[in-house]
Amino acid sequence: MSSLPTRAVPLWGTVALTALTPLAWGSTYAVTTEFLPPDRPLFTALMRALPAGLVLLAVARTLPKGVWIWRAAVLGVLNIGAFFPLLFLAAYRLPGGVAAVLGAAGPLFALGFAAAWLAEPPTRRKVLAGLAGVLGVSLVVLRANAALDAAGIAAGVAGSAAMAAGTVLAKRWGRPAGAGPAAIAAWQLTAGGLLLLPVAFLVEGAPPVLDGQAVLGYAYLGVVGTAVAYWIWFRGISRLPATSVSFLALLSPLSAAIIGWAALGQSLSPLQVLGMAIALGGTFLGQTPARPGAPPRPGQPAVTSPEEVVVSPKKVRV
Repeated sequence: MSSLPTRAVPLWGTVALTALTPLAWGSTYAVTTEFLPPDRPLFTALMRALPAGLVLLAVARTLPKGVWIWRAAVLGVLNIGAFFPLLFLAAYRLPGGVAAVLGAAGPLFALGFAAAWLAEPPTRRKVLAGLAGVLGVSLVVLRANAALDAAGIAAGVAGSAAMAAGTVLAKRWGRPAGAGPAAIAAWQLTAGGLLLLPVAFLVEGAPPVLDGQAVLGYAYLGVVGTAVAYWIWFRGISRLPATSVSFLALLSPLSAAIIGWAALGQSLSPLQVLGMAIALGGTFLGQTPARPGAPPRPGQPAVTSPEEVVVSPKKVRV
């Protein structure tokens, strides 16, 4: 009847709104380097995840029940508790943007998991889009003096795989009745934050003393870069194919590079601009409209937090 045109109209509007999340994540590098205490990646990850999760829990007023208790824990580990530390480890051990390149391979992992768990064979178009994304991000962030480290590479690959697995598992499991995007985000952020809590204290010790700038920086990351951003992200995944949403994560390192150029006075070469164009092309190519006549199930899933990491030899971009 009239369902087809009404579904087709808001599709790209939903894509555009969801894309605001990785664009916001791209500002994390500037905030981290300009406002936050140095060399505290696990504490920063904890401060982003747990407070935001608790705030969203208070907003959603919904707790996981039954099978969703362990499902929320698994997704929280994959998407937050394991994903953040693995990417930070890769960022510190792989200078020159190698970690960002490994992160850009996330859509390719998602295509593989979707084929195995969702019976969605990867199309040539999406494989090409994934390869274009890796190439584009490589041109933006990779440097000639990039060093390779076995542990760093393993962490980067594992982080991308964890993100992709969380994306596809969330799609497979769907969402329980009565739980909206805020609740799904709250469960995962809280579970991941609780996992990070002992790890951060064991590895980095007591929390640092925070000045006014640090408090402001953490407030921005917690509210804008995490609570609001993940809420929008999970709303998007409930309305779009999971593999399509995964390609939007390529916008994060591009956003970081543009903010670094505009706000921090960093250079932006013609080769990097070319890389941005290629990565943007891969992002658009990876968007596949939902099939006509196959509306999304009620309560479609939460998805992972595919935030990219961009590194320079001495600084971390998240």
